[in-house]
Amino acid sequence: MRFGHFSHVWGKSGMNAVQRYQQLWRELQLCDELGFDYGFCVEHHFRPDESWMPAPNLYAVAAGSRTRRIRLGAMGHVVPLHHPIRLAEEIAVTDHMLEGRLEVALVPGIVRDYFGPYGADYASRRDVTMEFVHFLKTCYTDSDHFDFAGRFHQFRNVKLAINPIQCPHPPLWIETRDPPTLSFCAEHGINTGYFFLFDRPSAAPRYRSYLAQWRRAGWTHVPNIAYSTAIYVDETDKKALERGLNHAGRAYRGFLPATEDAAELKRFQAEFAQLFEERGEPRAAETIRHLVDPEYLLANDLILVGSPDTVASKLKDWAVEGVFNTFLGEFNVGDLPEEDLLRSIRLFGTEVLPRLRGLDPF
Repeated sequence: MRFGHFSHVWGKSGMNAVQRYQQLWRELQLCDELGFDYGFCVEHHFRPDESWMPAPNLYAVAAGSRTRRIRLGAMGHVVPLHHPIRLAEEIAVTDHMLEGRLEVALVPGIVRDYFGPYGADYASRRDVTMEFVHFLKTCYTDSDHFDFAGRFHQFRNVKLAINPIQCPHPPLWIETRDPPTLSFCAEHGINTGYFFLFDRPSAAPRYRSYLAQWRRAGWTHVPNIAYSTAIYVDETDKKALERGLNHAGRAYRGFLPATEDAAELKRFQAEFAQLFEERGEPRAAETIRHLVDPEYLLANDLILVGSPDTVASKLKDWAVEGVFNTFLGEFNVGDLPEEDLLRSIRLFGTEVLPRLRGLDPF
């Protein structure tokens, strides 16, 4: 098993952006000391009440200057919002600044509101993202130039000033539960993963198929399949529930509109849930309806809250059930005081991570 710190870099009441980033570096420094494998952030835009992280390469460089071994990156870059050459150049430079510790995750984006201000096309977002994978594999070359002829972008006689330090490119990820995209990932040697909204029993067959396709493609190493959710660890179950449940259970409040009107909030959750119903994912729809209900999320094993023993036991079972070998924990949840936040990370790193490091879920 591998383990990561995952952060939406939620905006925090009572903190300005400088203070929030400084807190983030303290989290990552501790994770680095404790042997976490990864530190990932999101790329989100236009919601000051939600995430304060629109520039993940800056996150990676700043975090890298404060850590020594943890691997860093975005989970992931919203590809259609970027010019492909610009994004490829930033990835290459960031990899050098991190001395080869960069991980590169790519996403097509699901929030339509991001696309308008950037002048990007929402309908073609998936195809643009797949094309960018081919572009990355083309543009990083020792030749005197490259040419690229894609559906969305065409380039002739281009030479980047710098290639990544990791050759031919840093490890790639596309978090997805979409079977055709999973097939694409297996074919091209791309790591994957999913978020707690997609229930583990439904996820398992898709990721077993991905693993089978991975082997048929001839890859000899084992891919990363990540799973991410909110987590709080404390010395006992009682302390964890008292100090952390309400924070962990409202970790994803930022996905919903910034309103204090309960009826409006419920109406939005119903509309959001309907989208998952239409996609044939009724369990995800039900989770959306209870997205800020801590007791529901805990009872249905959608968040991790407990003592090291409880968290280790649950996470072991979840990994086997959900076919994942990488856990990305969102530790900074709700309005959790920093003292509790850092204690949670430390307990996970010293008492949970060592117990599960040797686990091979598949």
